[in-house]
Amino acid sequence: MTQFNPDNKDVLTYGECLNPAMKITDQDDADQYFTNYARYIQRALKKEPRDDDMTAEGIARINLGYYAGYYDEETMERVNRLFKTQHPIFGKTVPTATEALQAGMNRAK
Repeated sequence: MTQFNPDNKDVLTYGECLNPAMKITDQDDADQYFTNYARYIQRALKKEPRDDDMTAEGIARINLGYYAGYYDEETMERVNRLFKTQHPIFGKTVPTATEALQAGMNRAK
């Protein structure tokens, strides 16, 4: 099983949280990793509550979906399937360079 935060750090970078998840291929492994990642986020939310109604699980899914967008199509598809997520802008598909540029320009407006 892929251990979340194996060094038991209090503060992790996004890379430390999300890189291991990009390598997971098994649903049971993904489920346990997600549970521990969401618990980590929940601890942060208790220290610094948000003004919106985002849950730790919702934040974890957005982070995983966004981060997977930096990977190849196969990894992105697998992460989306295993963690029940999608990229917050592009959904479940890998955009072309033109589509990514256009989406960025639209978000900037």
